Amino acid sequence: MASATRDDRTDGVVFEQEADGSITATDLETGLARGGDTRAEALAQLAEVLELEAGGGEPVTDEDLEAMGLDPDDEGDKELPDFMQ
Repeated sequence: MASATRDDRTDGVVFEQEADGSITATDLETGLARGGDTRAEALAQLAEVLELEAGGGEPVTDEDLEAMGLDPDDEGDKELPDFMQ
C-alpha cells in the first residue's frame, strides 16, 4: 500500500509495503526506487541511488576490485544475455 494520498504528485517519496514484508521507497521525481527491511533502510538505499544518479560517489578502483576478489583485467562475458539482444 502506498503512503501517497494524491495521484498527481511529482515530488517526494512514496513507501510501499511489499508482499514479502519489505518496504520499497520510490522517488516520484526520478522514478528511482530501492527497498529494505524498514522504511529507514529503504530511504537510506534510495538516497544512495539518487546521489549516484546525480554523479556523486567514488569510482571503483583496481584495488577495490582486488579487495572484492575480482581481477581488474578480466573484461568478463562480452556476450549479451538473451533478454538484451
